[in-house]
Amino acid sequence: MQNNPYAAPELTGQQDSVAINKVLRNTYMLLGMTIIFSSIVAGVAMAMNAPYPNIIVLLVGFYGLLFAIHKTQNSPMGLVLTFVFTGFLGYTLGPIFNMFLSIPGGSNIITMALGMTGMTFLSLSAYAVVSKKDFSFLTGFLTAGFWIILVAVIANIFLQMPVLSLAISGFFVLFSSAMILWQTGQIINGGERNYVLATISLYVSIYNLLLSLMSILTAFSGDD
Repeated sequence: MQNNPYAAPELTGQQDSVAINKVLRNTYMLLGMTIIFSSIVAGVAMAMNAPYPNIIVLLVGFYGLLFAIHKTQNSPMGLVLTFVFTGFLGYTLGPIFNMFLSIPGGSNIITMALGMTGMTFLSLSAYAVVSKKDFSFLTGFLTAGFWIILVAVIANIFLQMPVLSLAISGFFVLFSSAMILWQTGQIINGGERNYVLATISLYVSIYNLLLSLMSILTAFSGDD
């Protein structure tokens, strides 16, 4: 572990500050690269009019790759799987974007959602970095929120209630925003030493934030 390039060693004082800055820099660098890569994959999927994966493929791909990344987080394979994971989620965006483009005003919804997602992420990240606050108090909210969202999503599979879908999207926005603050705070305060795991956490938050904003904007546009 002493020579692990993916996790900063436990240090103190000025060395600790340097190590934290390195994790933060590596996280944002890898995050930027994965966003670009997943955007390219999404564009290819859109051009090919690729179908959205069924629920089994989606769940196995998502959780299977997450499990594999956690197991290989301190090895080069962890980096490879990070791109596979973000590429997979990028692929799922292709059919979603095509679906939105097929409805009136869909292109505007996508553009607005992308802009709002970018501004939200940059604002929250900047606040966490500048303030250097410890957002560990959000841990309880994130834990409870995860289970609330899970139960609500499963319930809505059977209920198919538009109001519940909107509520889920709204809560996802809050959950993802809190997750961005929490994860960035973990890095700033030395609680997260592995930039691969930090990148995955932030990427998933951005992904969920984007989809939730698209859903909310669609509902209020009257084209749902």
